[in-house]
Amino acid sequence: MSDSSQPVSAVIRARIAAAKQRFHANDNIAEFMQPGDLEALITEVEGKFKAVLDSLVIDTESDHNTQDTARRVAKMYLTEVFRGRYMAAPPVTEFPNAERLNELMIVGPVTVRSACSHHFCPIMGRLWIGIMPNEHSNLIGLSKYARLAEWVMSRPQIQEEAITQMAELLISKVSPDGLAVVMEADHFCMHWRGVRDSGAKMINSVMRGSFLKNAPLRREFLSLINLKG
Repeated sequence: MSDSSQPVSAVIRARIAAAKQRFHANDNIAEFMQPGDLEALITEVEGKFKAVLDSLVIDTESDHNTQDTARRVAKMYLTEVFRGRYMAAPPVTEFPNAERLNELMIVGPVTVRSACSHHFCPIMGRLWIGIMPNEHSNLIGLSKYARLAEWVMSRPQIQEEAITQMAELLISKVSPDGLAVVMEADHFCMHWRGVRDSGAKMINSVMRGSFLKNAPLRREFLSLINLKG
């Protein structure tokens, strides 16, 4: 439990500083959270978001639509939208590659939801993963790719960094000869504000190992995922 004499966010921040670790928007800080901290953070964020609503000149006392908005927003950020910052990685059982599989494996499209760290606007998209295993690789269940993607994406971030984090996580779990990650997403910071272009999407990729070195393999993967499908 945190020291009640100061905000729980300050206590958690002090733990991170003592460990000389960073706590950027897209970092996971679960190892610095203790029992009761999440509930205390929800209450702290609720109070601060209530102040934001006050500064927006919204009468939350008489407006029945916004009386509980601060609490709802706090719970949404901490337990749903940004849960990948505060929750430990989901358990993933890894199996040895007993049959020494060494052919291209593709998972996707996996639906992903995130939020831009610039404006906290939604990022909604699809993710494809290509794996080239070797005899020493680990195999993980199909659903685990989606669980890991949700954990990585549930943080405020930019798309380019998000799929790099996803690639590094999968390499550490699977140890393949090659890994490819492609993401296509709608960015509501473009739809909702700014240029308000509702048609633009962002597509980017990360290639590692044999996908980076072997052009025919890379072409095979990209043709099979068929982004227009």
